[in-house]
Amino acid sequence: MESMGQPESREAEHPQLPPGQRLQRGWPVTHYGPVPKFRPERWEFRAFGATADGGKHCWTHEEFSALPHTTVVADMHCVTKFSMLGAEWGGISTRTILDLAPPAPDVTHVMVWAEYGFSSNLKLADFADAKSLFATHRSGELLTAEHGFPVRLIVPHLYAWKGPKWVRGIEYMTADRRGFWEERGYHNLGDPWREQRYSYQEEPGDGPEL
Repeated sequence: MESMGQPESREAEHPQLPPGQRLQRGWPVTHYGPVPKFRPERWEFRAFGATADGGKHCWTHEEFSALPHTTVVADMHCVTKFSMLGAEWGGISTRTILDLAPPAPDVTHVMVWAEYGFSSNLKLADFADAKSLFATHRSGELLTAEHGFPVRLIVPHLYAWKGPKWVRGIEYMTADRRGFWEERGYHNLGDPWREQRYSYQEEPGDGPEL
């Protein structure tokens, strides 16, 4: 794990920060494992699982990049306790994918899949939030490989691990299932305002039944 940038101050001086967070100058790089090599000719984004039509929907990198782009201004809160406020993100709204590849009526959750088998589970409502975005740009510039190029998911109202880097697709699910970090001790929901960092903090109903 690599960190760059200097922390500025804590939530007492910035009431817009969730509990336990500090304002960060710059954008630290944090990830587990190597940075994947991008091969555009092999890259594919998939929407599969419990789709409305029962099929799998796929986009090449060229097709995915041609989808309607939007911009949102949103914060990023990392479970390692740094926060960036008011970042400008550009990319494809999750709602665009939901419109193009609708889920079946009984879908309740989405598993977001990324390179190397990384995954993160989200409630469908969180995935469909108006500010949730498959980001390709920050502040008008393409993401760097270290920050998730070509695509990372941004879900601003949850901790940043809920939005994986190097996303390759989504799986619609009719029941909840833990993702990579959720299986390794992180909270199933990840709400920074409730400081839901670790699985031992979970209350009944927060996670899938065993």
